[in-house]
Amino acid sequence: MMTTTMMTTTMTTTTMTTTTMTTSPMMITTTAKTVTTTRKRKKTKKKTGTNPGRRALLFLLLPAGLLAADKKQDKKLAAVIAGTVFRNPGFAVAGAEIELLEVRADGKKVKPRKSVTDARGEFAFSVPPVEQNYRVKASAKGLQSEEKETTATPGARMDVFFTLKPATP
Repeated sequence: MMTTTMMTTTMTTTTMTTTTMTTSPMMITTTAKTVTTTRKRKKTKKKTGTNPGRRALLFLLLPAGLLAADKKQDKKLAAVIAGTVFRNPGFAVAGAEIELLEVRADGKKVKPRKSVTDARGEFAFSVPPVEQNYRVKASAKGLQSEEKETTATPGARMDVFFTLKPATP
């Protein structure tokens, strides 16, 4: 960092008047005295800059940082299965129960994951970054359940929308 010092003179004038009166029967004398003072102040103004050594270091380290960032991007991102539950005529269903079940090719059963829709009828699940089939089931009180299948792709979002019909009595 470079620093430049500038000298600035600020003059402050202070005037003090002293009046002395001497009275005698025949003579009146008045004396006035003025005092002036001057102060000098030093002001520093800082200029910021990068010295050449720092510039060279940044120039050398920048490509290394970019290469490291590319390697981090190679990691797979989790997939997201999200959606909304509606009822006729298009109103969102708050509090609907959502069940996410992994469909495995080897037939092995996996414990289902459960969630509840928010006030806008929305839900979301984060799933591992592998291509996998899932079965999503939506159900709500007084409405018929509905199931849909989707395939999760790493780093992608799969949207699943349900329109639940009234349950038949």
